[in-house]
Amino acid sequence: MTAPAQALDLPPEMRRAAVSAAEPVRVCFPFSGDSVGGSHLSVLGLIEHLDPARYRAVIVPEVPEGRIAQVFAGVAQLPDPAARGRLFVPGEAFGARKFGRTLGGVWPRMRFLKRERFDIVHVNDGRSSANWALAARLAGVPVIWHHRGNPDALGLRLAAPLLANRVLTVSAFALPRPGLWSAAGKADVVHSPFDTDLVVDRVAARAELVAELGVASDSFVLGYFGAFVPRKRPLLFVDAIAKLRAAGIPVTGVMFGEARVPAMQEALHRHIDATGMGEAIRVMGYRSPGAYWIGACDQLVVPAVGEPFGRTLVEAMIVGTPVVAARSGGNIEALQGGIGVLVEPDDAAALAAGCARLIGNASETMAMAQRAGADARHRFSQIRHCDQVTAAYARLAGRR
Repeated sequence: MTAPAQALDLPPEMRRAAVSAAEPVRVCFPFSGDSVGGSHLSVLGLIEHLDPARYRAVIVPEVPEGRIAQVFAGVAQLPDPAARGRLFVPGEAFGARKFGRTLGGVWPRMRFLKRERFDIVHVNDGRSSANWALAARLAGVPVIWHHRGNPDALGLRLAAPLLANRVLTVSAFALPRPGLWSAAGKADVVHSPFDTDLVVDRVAARAELVAELGVASDSFVLGYFGAFVPRKRPLLFVDAIAKLRAAGIPVTGVMFGEARVPAMQEALHRHIDATGMGEAIRVMGYRSPGAYWIGACDQLVVPAVGEPFGRTLVEAMIVGTPVVAARSGGNIEALQGGIGVLVEPDDAAALAAGCARLIGNASETMAMAQRAGADARHRFSQIRHCDQVTAAYARLAGRR
């Protein structure tokens, strides 16, 4: 006898529970814009580990057949009912016009959530939270607000206390600050998931990178990975390379990523020229898979300040690339216990000294990288992440 048929002989409250147990919980993952980042990879890893008998994931991209839609090509998708022709522009101020566009999408999204009978809306970035959280609450659908940014973010401080049923943050640093109006009481830390079985042949990858760069095989290759945005301090990376070269250490800096606004791209190239590092620093662009190129580097250098929790840092730990990072934000949490070198933030000399320390002590560097790999495989597995998120789902699904 099926669960719904058995439920006919049960009291009403037990009958509802039995019927709902036979139906997967429908989780809506809306995404605004069309830029792919770490949040999309984290969600993809989560969905791949969800039990299909219990959960039905549906992606709602703002751009049909765009880059985000392609990342989730194997996942069920529905079009955003309030998608507009003009997308969000990174760095654009949140003015009256943008507020009007956001507010205008509330009613069609609310009707959409009701019509599609979603049980949970799981938002994963600030813009998607602004577009969907109010619509979900008006539709009576619980909201998981997955915060991957700074704890001082406006949405987390002002909107999440009212609109979020549960807040998940990628690090303790990113947790909402306590206060009279705060989401701190309904927030949990859930570290982002990683493929902890990932293996990179670092010798072969390094040989490929060195050949492409055309540098001597004994040159030390230091990598910067991430968007060229002020918070990640790409200009500070350039300054650190300049200080290492001035000290006579044969290093080459490689910068994997791209600028989100043309002004930053221009500023980076001007700074490289001004420091005379045109031959010592190569801008490599965005490449995938990033972990392969991280494995090709002798060190990952993370000058970012206020970073909630960087994916590249953990990927470096997994593939065995030692890390030098600013003592700031989620970097401290990721490298706890001496499994990386933490230095004073916004200090190019300190960053260069941290890199030089690893270059000058190969045995210490190897032992540290091995400890970091073991720690990352324990703390950041996709299965552990899935267990933590589905615990939140189970808690909220019962409210429907």
